[in-house]
Amino acid sequence: MFIDYYSILGISQSASLAEIKSAYRSMAMKWHPDRNHGVDTTEKMTLINEAKLILTDDEARVRYDKEYLNFKSYQQANKKAPKKPEDKNEPEKSKEENSTYRFDDEILKKWMENARRQSIRNFQEMINEFRDSSISGFGTFFKTALMAVTIGIIFVIIFQILKAIIRN
Repeated sequence: MFIDYYSILGISQSASLAEIKSAYRSMAMKWHPDRNHGVDTTEKMTLINEAKLILTDDEARVRYDKEYLNFKSYQQANKKAPKKPEDKNEPEKSKEENSTYRFDDEILKKWMENARRQSIRNFQEMINEFRDSSISGFGTFFKTALMAVTIGIIFVIIFQILKAIIRN
């Protein structure tokens, strides 16, 4: 399945590398799980990362742009093609089968599949790092809080002892 990475990042095909990186950061911030509590952003973040991987690699982007133009031509041809009446003898085909785009560049197709796998791994690692840092952060917070409470109790005890000594 061909994926329109330009529309995912909200940029044009003529976008510069700086614009791609900026759009990636913007979309990653917008769809980051920390900003979307209760919303499964896994698929959106995966697509955003996948788009960045392909569009920021010079060779992959050249191949992608050629395929992108073919894909756009394919879409235009399908929009303009008159719809044929269905032949009752022909087995039914799903809409998805009729509109499936076929890649011309098999290398790009494999690169896109690899980018997908890599972006899934990257997203899972990000979630794991966030979870681990949260656990570590809470541990540090509770150790610090316990130490502060202990020091506070010690000061109260010393204050009470000094107060008792001064009275006598």
